[in-house]
Amino acid sequence: MLITETHKDVQTQDGGSMRIFLFHPTIPNYPEAKFPGVVVFSEIYQVTGPVERFARQIAGHGYIVAAPSSYHEFTGPAALAYDGPGTDAGNTWKIEKKLSAYDEDATLSIDCLEALPTCNGRIGATGMCLGGHLAFRCAFDRRVRAAVCYFATDIHSHSLGKGMKDDSLDRVKEIRGELVMIFGKRDNHVPPAGRDLIRKTLHETGITFSFFEAAWAQHAFIRDELSKGRYDPALAGLCFQMLLELFGRTLNGDLGPREGGDEEVEDVC
Repeated sequence: MLITETHKDVQTQDGGSMRIFLFHPTIPNYPEAKFPGVVVFSEIYQVTGPVERFARQIAGHGYIVAAPSSYHEFTGPAALAYDGPGTDAGNTWKIEKKLSAYDEDATLSIDCLEALPTCNGRIGATGMCLGGHLAFRCAFDRRVRAAVCYFATDIHSHSLGKGMKDDSLDRVKEIRGELVMIFGKRDNHVPPAGRDLIRKTLHETGITFSFFEAAWAQHAFIRDELSKGRYDPALAGLCFQMLLELFGRTLNGDLGPREGGDEEVEDVC
């Protein structure tokens, strides 16, 4: 499936704006096609190349993807570098940003998707690292039918946002959609006790969820960027199939009637 890429700048309550990167599937001869929407939350480096490629993969399977720039209060929409200064900035802003502002970003991203005439109104969420936690919180919105959270940080420690006292585990009962929680067993950002706490809380609350821990995976093992030596393509592919299974079962699309004939193929490289 082909995709187009655009962006939209939306106003935030603090008087600023947030850029939402949009990745949209297209199907020739189906002008009335409607697709589900998926919010993709990025890691602490904003919408980097690996996050863009992740979003394109999802869009290529028939989902309109909205990827918000999480640090719009502090910087522009450009990605941070995978280096010391980029990591320091991302980690600093992660706990300087208000928790309510993270939730506003999620609401605005869902609103953006639902406002598209090509969106069928069925919404999912996913993300990695910081984005895994934000996808988890996004599921508090009753419009979200499913969320896939990759190695979500800070949930177990209640340490997201300004003041480092988030209420994510306390609000689990608000989740109405289905969750998939994915971690690596060698992830030192979310230690075994932390993963056990998350799983125990989900069980006790009665949430519908799957929980996968890959034996040899480290933190950020789906990031297809090699500077930190953690990328595992085989495991990343396996986990992506989990995402497709969940979204395919809970969201679905609507092509509408077919129109027209075959398009002329361009004679270009």
